[in-house]
Amino acid sequence: MKNNPLLIVPGEPNSIFSEILFKSYKKKIIQKFNRPILIIGSERLFRKQMKQLKYSIKIEKVNPTNLKNLNLNKKNINIINVDYKFKKVFDRISNKSNKYINDCFKIALKLLNEKSAFGLINGPVSKTHFLEKKYLGITEYLATKVRAKKKPTMLIYNSYFSVCPITTHLPIKQVAKNLSKIKIVNDVMNINFFYKKKLKKKPKFAILGLNPHCESIAKLSEEENIIKPAIKLILKNKIDIKGPFSADTFFSKKNLSRYDVAIGMYHDQVLTPMKTIFNFNAINLTLGLPFLRVSPDHGTNNEMIGKNKSNAQSLISSINFFKKIK
Repeated sequence: MKNNPLLIVPGEPNSIFSEILFKSYKKKIIQKFNRPILIIGSERLFRKQMKQLKYSIKIEKVNPTNLKNLNLNKKNINIINVDYKFKKVFDRISNKSNKYINDCFKIALKLLNEKSAFGLINGPVSKTHFLEKKYLGITEYLATKVRAKKKPTMLIYNSYFSVCPITTHLPIKQVAKNLSKIKIVNDVMNINFFYKKKLKKKPKFAILGLNPHCESIAKLSEEENIIKPAIKLILKNKIDIKGPFSADTFFSKKNLSRYDVAIGMYHDQVLTPMKTIFNFNAINLTLGLPFLRVSPDHGTNNEMIGKNKSNAQSLISSINFFKKIK
């Protein structure tokens, strides 16, 4: 439904997320958004953090059991309150916030499952404390919670160019043994479906090799045994894909203009150049869920917590992205 709200789960309460959210209100990004936005988090914490950071935005509590035909004032921070006990307004990150974060996601997923919400933006969480080594990242956490039938896909998106790591938050020594034709085909199919259905565009893919120059001195070559066979399977589905390309020379202006998406074999292979090129103007999408999930492409940023010096662009890009989605 057109009036269904976009949900925002702030994530780790001891992070820069409340600051960049307040800045988004100050820049009138949320007020100009084409549908209501609902925050799911601690009303009391938001009031305390707002006071410390010296912002002034009216906060309104919302009853999550009565969202239909709800007339939300976009000038306000409309919040579904989730209880959270804290002593310091901004504290050191620990597992004390785990239950609170999980409760916020639980409410959001319930509303999304009921089709009472349009989509989800979540703030950063601590992989060490919140995920507790049970999940590689939020992508996998959400996929487990909604019992996704297929492996979810991480897409770092910019309207000009995007990247996808086949393996996400794995140690380098585990990357090669976690690559497979099925994973590569799954991610490319998810991204292709998303571009065609949501963005009305047929994407052009480039796929990167794993080894330097796509060459292996070992008997096993991931390029020959995994990546090239995956490309052949993808081409059978009439998807525009070329490669494998050597990662060290791929990210040139010519290639960025020639392709829409680069498929990398591991996290830093594609996220390092992506963040260097686009800085804060990129967002993290999870594809393959029953709803669209987006997050700003940054972490909790411990060093900047409470200093009111963080850049809000990635959250602004996350919110504006949903304007493209029907």
